[in-house]
Amino acid sequence: MMKQSYQAYKQQSVMTMTQAEMLSMLYDGILKELYVVKKAFAQQPLDLAEINRGMQKAQRIFNYLKTSLDTSYDIANNLYSLYDYCTWLLTQANMKKEASGFDEIEDIVKQLKESYIQADKEVRITTDKIQHAPENGAARVESNATQ
Repeated sequence: MMKQSYQAYKQQSVMTMTQAEMLSMLYDGILKELYVVKKAFAQQPLDLAEINRGMQKAQRIFNYLKTSLDTSYDIANNLYSLYDYCTWLLTQANMKKEASGFDEIEDIVKQLKESYIQADKEVRITTDKIQHAPENGAARVESNATQ
């Protein structure tokens, strides 16, 4: 019962997220998996199952991000290339069983996450200003009436 309640709560919270919150959650998922994989690489003997699982999960998140892009915008094509590059780094690291490229992926993901958070804040501020701005005609009529 408790597990079903938690699953329902989790599903509801995902359904009510903004796009920026969803992206932030996906980026956090990648960062979490990279952390787990780095930790698995530090173990002796290597925990190959955990390394493989974490890398594949991070790759699935990147693949989801790639498929969700609207490529009619230049920035989407740039993001696609960036996500593809990160996936390639993960694939190379998984094949070689080396933790190479993780710091670069982390930097990319952290920068993207911060950029989306900042853009979301700016959009919210702008939207709020627009929604609370008086209509031009109504504002002039009210100011004339009070004089």
